Amino acid sequence: MNIYQEKQYRESQVETRRHFLKKCTSGLGSVALASMFGCNFDSSSVAPAPVNSLPTNPMAPGFSHFAGKAKRVIYMHMAGAPSQLELFDYKPELEKLHAKDCPPSLLEGKRFAFIEGVPKMLGPQATFHQRGDSGMMISNRLPHLATMADEITVVKSLHTDEFNHAPAQLLLQTGSARLGRPSFGSWVTYGLGSENDNLPGFMVLVSGGKTPSAGKSVWGSGFLPSIYQGVQCRSKGDPVLYVSNPDGMSGDLRRKTLDAINHINQQEYQKVGDPEILTRISQYEMAFRMQTSVPEVMDIEDEPEYIHQMYGTKPGEASFANNCLLARRLIEQGVRFVQLFDWGWDSHGTGKSTALEAGFKDKCKEVDQPMTALLKDLQQRGLLDETLVVWGGEFGRTPMQENRNGKVMPFMGRDHHTEAFSMWMAGGGLKGGYTHGETDEIGYYAIKDRVHIHDLQATMLHLLGMDHEKLTYHFQGRDFRLTDVHGKVVKKILA
Repeated sequence: MNIYQEKQYRESQVETRRHFLKKCTSGLGSVALASMFGCNFDSSSVAPAPVNSLPTNPMAPGFSHFAGKAKRVIYMHMAGAPSQLELFDYKPELEKLHAKDCPPSLLEGKRFAFIEGVPKMLGPQATFHQRGDSGMMISNRLPHLATMADEITVVKSLHTDEFNHAPAQLLLQTGSARLGRPSFGSWVTYGLGSENDNLPGFMVLVSGGKTPSAGKSVWGSGFLPSIYQGVQCRSKGDPVLYVSNPDGMSGDLRRKTLDAINHINQQEYQKVGDPEILTRISQYEMAFRMQTSVPEVMDIEDEPEYIHQMYGTKPGEASFANNCLLARRLIEQGVRFVQLFDWGWDSHGTGKSTALEAGFKDKCKEVDQPMTALLKDLQQRGLLDETLVVWGGEFGRTPMQENRNGKVMPFMGRDHHTEAFSMWMAGGGLKGGYTHGETDEIGYYAIKDRVHIHDLQATMLHLLGMDHEKLTYHFQGRDFRLTDVHGKVVKKILA
């Protein structure tokens, strides 16, 4: 909890109850009005109104708990969960078991999303080689990333609690499989604020044609003030919906309109002290400033030709490549947290688009060059050391070939798997060329240096200079945090 929020909460414990009892009728009316406007009017998060001025800007740069190595985050979430067994976790023993019946010990008492009966084992559908001076094993599906093997950290021993996409995405991004919790980016901007007054501190870029299965909740602010939620940007039309003035509305007229609205909101805040009113004022002002700042930073056409060739970008497209370049531009402008979601990684083998030998290969090709270009670009600009870059999905894939109703799929595919999966990270205080953790000989269980989702979250916050046990927000009678009551920092991956 930052200093401003801490002061808000402690004072509100007395003041809001006194205010409610003294002016019950008008208080209830305000609650009803707030609910009509979509405000979360909760007594545990309401602050007393100051006498003459509004509180400090809630998005002002905050103080970390200690000196962190990273100042910002670029998080690339491959929605659908890429197969670790075709990318980072090479299993020659699994190759020997290819097409044989799965042993009962791997099925008894286990829950799968689709597998029924006795599936066949499925060997790696890619070839692996040692890369870089570190000898890191990376498959031929990611030849560009392989050139940066000595700069990345691969965690091979991740495990999660959820085997369906939406709850697993929520757990990864919010710390809970249920709706209503703040997203990772919201927690980071709540704790550290933003370094740019003209852009949101948390921005979201989506590719692949669809949003994640969990919807926009994976970048929502939950019970935190809504100023901390992610702002989705687009590659076509207005970069942010409704950022442009409507026909007949000039800049001067918009400014006068906002001044009048903000005056009314300030008067209302003086009466009821609802912090969501401050959020509304801040968002109106931010939207006004974004009319100039967002189109400028989202226009990649002014990038030199060698940059476009490096990333494989095509201005105007809604592509992962364009989003990688935009991520670099956004963090250069002081955006604290940039989230990239790329849909289409659910490789069940039900058709060509979801087959490991077809659609999966295409997805790898789509992301390999631009994400590697992003790493190299950040490194060349001196930004990688202070930027935490993360890439991965919400869970792993099974060592068995998927079957449904006891029938083998027409293409090679793998079911959802919670027991083991891989992610890579780079920059921001991590060991380069380091592989953390191990799975068993067929990649079914993480057996060494296991890392739970909450451990990953705690470690990322640590790299940003925040103690995951101290970054809290009081809501409905207790302090909440991203890692709930779990999580430990994975110290072995720290530089």
